[in-house]
Amino acid sequence: MRTIKGPGVFLAQFATNEAPFNTLDGLAGWAAGKGFNSVQIPTWDSRVIDLKLAAESQAYCDDFRGTLAKHGLEITELASHLQGQLVALHPSFDIPADAFAAPEVRRNPAKRQEWAVDQLMLAAKASRRFGLDRHVTFSGSLLWPYLYPYPQWPEGLIEDGFNELAKRWRPILDAYDREGVDVAYEIHPTEDLHDGLTFEMFLEKVGNHSRCNIMYDPSHLILQSIDYLTYIDHYHERIKCFHVKDAEFRPDGKTGAYGGFQPWIRRAGRFRSPGDGQIDFGGIFAKLSGYDYDGWAVLEWECCLKNSEDGAAEGARFIRDHIIRVADRAFDDFVKAGDDRSDNKTMLGIR
Repeated sequence: MRTIKGPGVFLAQFATNEAPFNTLDGLAGWAAGKGFNSVQIPTWDSRVIDLKLAAESQAYCDDFRGTLAKHGLEITELASHLQGQLVALHPSFDIPADAFAAPEVRRNPAKRQEWAVDQLMLAAKASRRFGLDRHVTFSGSLLWPYLYPYPQWPEGLIEDGFNELAKRWRPILDAYDREGVDVAYEIHPTEDLHDGLTFEMFLEKVGNHSRCNIMYDPSHLILQSIDYLTYIDHYHERIKCFHVKDAEFRPDGKTGAYGGFQPWIRRAGRFRSPGDGQIDFGGIFAKLSGYDYDGWAVLEWECCLKNSEDGAAEGARFIRDHIIRVADRAFDDFVKAGDDRSDNKTMLGIR
C-alpha cells in the first residue's frame, strides 16, 4: 500500500483579479500559508498558466515549477474542465457555456469545439513537460437534456449519443496515451459521464482505453443517492484523481434531488466545506488506501455557507488529518510463525 499524497488545493475557485490571487506566485504563497503542499492548475485561467507556452516550452515549465517550489509546492494535475465541456456540448448550452471559450471562437460552435480539442491536446503535451502522468477534465454533455425523458427517447438516441461522445474523445485519449498521461473524467451531474453506468457505457465505446479513467468526487455521488463507498469497490482500478469536497442531501416535503430551481442555499442537495456535510471521508480514505490509490487528495472548495478563507484553512487540516500513513509491516508480525514450508505440510497433515 501507498500513502495518499496531500493536502492539495484546486486553484480554480480562488483565482481572482485581486492580489494575491491574480498571479501564480501570489496564489502559491497563499496556498502554502494555508497549509497545502500542492496545487491543481486550471488550464483555462491565464492568470495562472499560459497553456500554449507550457505545451511548447520546457523552460517555461521549469520556471513554473520553480515558482511553486519556492513556496514548497508541487503540481498535482493540470485540469481542463471548461475546455472538456466544450468538446461535446449540446446546443441548449451554447449561450451559457460560450464564455468558456476564447473570444475569437464564441458564437461559432464548430470553431469552438475545434478550439476545445486543441486545448486538450496542448494540455497533454504540457502535462508531459511538467512530469505529470494524469489529467482532470469533463466529458461534455450531448445527452444531459434527455436525462429524464418525456416523451420517451427515440429509438437509438442514447446509443447514438455515446457513439458520438466516444468518436470525439478517442483521438484525444490516443494523444494522451502517446504522452504517457491518463485522462481522469470528473463524474459529475450535467456531464454525460455522471455515474458508474454512464462511465461504463463510455469506456466500452472507447474500447476500454487504458487512458480513460475517473476523477473521484464523492459530493457529486451523494447528491445522486449513489453509494459513494461501494463506488470505490467497483472502480478503484480506474480512479486516478480525488477531489475532497463535502456535501449534504436533505430532501423534504417540497424538494429533492432536482432542487426546485432554487439557489444553492435552499436546495436539498448542496456542497459544504469538508467536515460540515454528510460524507464519510474516514471511510473514503480507508478504502482508497486499501486499494493502493497513489494520487493526491485535492480540496475543491465549493460551499454555499462558509467563507472561502476559513474553508481553505480548515480543508488543508481536514485532508492532513484524514490521510492514513499506511503500515510498513503487519501489526501481528510479532506472533508470526517461521517460513519453513515443510512445517506447513506437517501442520496440514501432508506426507
